[in-house]
Amino acid sequence: MATKTRTMFETRNDLPAESREQLVELLNARLADTFDLYSQLKQAHWNVKGPDFIQLHELYDTVAESVLEFADEIAERATSLGGLATGTVRMAAKASALEEYPLDATTGPDTVNVVADRLAVYGAAVREAIDTADSELGDMDTSDMFTEISRTIDKHLWFVEAHHQADA
Repeated sequence: MATKTRTMFETRNDLPAESREQLVELLNARLADTFDLYSQLKQAHWNVKGPDFIQLHELYDTVAESVLEFADEIAERATSLGGLATGTVRMAAKASALEEYPLDATTGPDTVNVVADRLAVYGAAVREAIDTADSELGDMDTSDMFTEISRTIDKHLWFVEAHHQADA
């Protein structure tokens, strides 16, 4: 089976073709992470146990819904630049930079640690994408989209980490 890593379509978008190709590659990398993050949030949502069950169960579902919306935004941005969005579950699993969710993370505190770690790694990758899209590739629109995602992920990370933070 032959796999073509980049497929570009004709577009009247005025960004240079080379920049658009690199942007699509960047967008697909974050798309893979986004789908993986979504599935890991659902894993935590389905399997969390303990005294904080309902709080964490509902929190993880809320965060997962938000992340799923990002997947659509990222994929549509890739296609609007003339690219091909690569977003199947298998594609995401193969390309994601996130570590796999540990199956033994089921207690509330364990899920909080795993989810917080994944949100932090994802947030860092998104912040890097902000700079790459704008500074290196001259696409303020993609950078702006990633900025919106970054702000939201930071807020979700705050909500999750608050479950471990004690009064100072």
